[in-house]
Amino acid sequence: MKKIFFASLSVLSFLFLPSAHSQTVSVSDSSKIYNLSEIVVSATRTKTSSIEVASSISVIDSAEIAASNKTDMLDLLKGQYGLIVTQGGGPGQLAQVYMRGANPDQVLVEMNGVKMNMPDDPGNSFDFSSVPLDNIERIEILRGPQSTLYGSDATAGVINIITRRAANASNYFANAEGGSLGTYKGLVGASGKSGSTDYSVTLSKTKSDGIPPADQKFGNTVKSGYQYYNFSSNAGYEINSKVGLNFFAAFNKGKAGIAQHGGPLGDDPTYFGYHEQGEYRGEANINSFQGAWQQKVGVSFMRNLRRYSYDSTLNNPASSRSFYSGNFYQFDWENNFSVFPQNLLTLGLEAAKQSSSSDYFSLSSMPYLNFASHLPLVSVNSFSSYLQDQINILEDAFTTVGIRYDNYGKRGSAATFRITQAYLFKNTGTKLKATYGTGFKAPTLVDLYDPLYGNLNLKSERSTGWEAGVEQYLFNYSSLFGVTYFNNIFTDMFGYDNNFRTINIGKAQTDGIEISFTAMINESLRASASYTLTNALDKTSGSQYENLQLVRRPKQSASLGLNYNFSDDLNVNLNAVYVGTRYDVYVDYSSFSAARVQLDAYTLMGVSASYKVSENFKLYGRIENLLNAKYEEVYGFGTPGRTAYAGVKVNIK
Repeated sequence: MKKIFFASLSVLSFLFLPSAHSQTVSVSDSSKIYNLSEIVVSATRTKTSSIEVASSISVIDSAEIAASNKTDMLDLLKGQYGLIVTQGGGPGQLAQVYMRGANPDQVLVEMNGVKMNMPDDPGNSFDFSSVPLDNIERIEILRGPQSTLYGSDATAGVINIITRRAANASNYFANAEGGSLGTYKGLVGASGKSGSTDYSVTLSKTKSDGIPPADQKFGNTVKSGYQYYNFSSNAGYEINSKVGLNFFAAFNKGKAGIAQHGGPLGDDPTYFGYHEQGEYRGEANINSFQGAWQQKVGVSFMRNLRRYSYDSTLNNPASSRSFYSGNFYQFDWENNFSVFPQNLLTLGLEAAKQSSSSDYFSLSSMPYLNFASHLPLVSVNSFSSYLQDQINILEDAFTTVGIRYDNYGKRGSAATFRITQAYLFKNTGTKLKATYGTGFKAPTLVDLYDPLYGNLNLKSERSTGWEAGVEQYLFNYSSLFGVTYFNNIFTDMFGYDNNFRTINIGKAQTDGIEISFTAMINESLRASASYTLTNALDKTSGSQYENLQLVRRPKQSASLGLNYNFSDDLNVNLNAVYVGTRYDVYVDYSSFSAARVQLDAYTLMGVSASYKVSENFKLYGRIENLLNAKYEEVYGFGTPGRTAYAGVKVNIK
């Protein structure tokens, strides 16, 4: 399968490259270059042409989202270079993203400026299991240490989710989808713009019988049915030409069956998890002095609630109840000064509060399984400031320099910086790029205050990372080929001593090469391909895993994509993802021992199509895991076989 995948990759590249006609864009034609490049916001927090950005950033735009006919963000992230996605037990189960070999809790997730990482999670990580694509306009993936602009948790990178804003008159729409595993989804929504006001809102429900989360090859049969509701809204109001207001609100509520663990005897028909999460933000954009001073003032609130419960069964002699609650509040004020055309200075201030509480109870006839853990409501305040300067020299050289200071009270303080440089040779369409930066991850509230594991003397985790690469624009800037080398070092990582108390003990190093290629062959055909080589090594001195590859991080991964419009009405999309061999940890619960195990490589292929019956009516369908591959993303947990889904979209203007 691996040979087939890489042979296809080679054929795709060489088959399509000769079909376009090479043209050189001269220096005087620089405006044409900029018209053909994307505008991104994650790299600098300001709208910047991607051709000026030195950081490794990729964008999943609205056209790609629509062409995929997918419903969950997780499926789209699987095809992005430098990212590995794991989900233990299939749809509805915990889903995490590893970026450039780093841990999932070292990736910051934002939606419309609201930080989404869960304050009540031991690592402040984010669960992608129930994030639909209902109202999403684009997803920007920013790689490398980004704490200078984003603070804690951005030690490996940032995933920035941007929801839809209406640009046209009133539009009402509805989707209905059904398919394998007893899955169905319904969605209704509306968007519109009238005068100074715009809005976009969606409401959906998804339900499925799921699969047994503990792998069926070990004899597990209990399916993990799940359902969740999602609400998302965006609204804007232009007070006048200088002041605009934006309001964002999203809410997610769900329930899923859970396995006790992976492997033998993992089934538990009584084990369920429930979650609620809401994100809310109000924002004012102020334009002063004819655009020389632009301000963004925002207030954000995020709340996460989770609870889990199970009762005694034949395989499990205990019952348990647990509750987790976390809140995150933030005030931010960003100022952009563009006194000179070649210079943009950004000054930002942030004040935030994070709080969390939890309760865990276990009851059993076996005394050693009787215990309780209570974390009362605890909180921490933080104050941050950052300064960034973007310098544009003759539209050839683009330099960004930034510094930041964060004060986290009892969690300490941190100073970080980032320097990036890009140079564009316009006559050849070649861009050289390099970045160097530092990052940090503050101890979580659980790390500090948990009655069993907490340690108030913890220091922040630290990261240092650099990258260098080249991007080559081809065929009149309709295609892009990029190669990047990256290197990251993580120190003072959180671990546990012999008494299971959290301490700074770990060290890791990741480095590798990312290769990506995208091509607009013509107006109908788009192709993409990527390959990532990652060495992610445990560098903890004295550890039994020292100099071994970190778990769940393959050395090799790759992706292919092909999208073709046969006409204005018919679209077909093909995609494939390859994940190489990697290691995981097998826990034997009968002896409470653990051992490293190797997971086999696998290739997942998918196909989807849509047909526009009329201006208001579209049919679509997709097949996932087309070749019915048998694979594991997390050892001992199940994954779906071949599945098929079909749906209809109704749009009324």
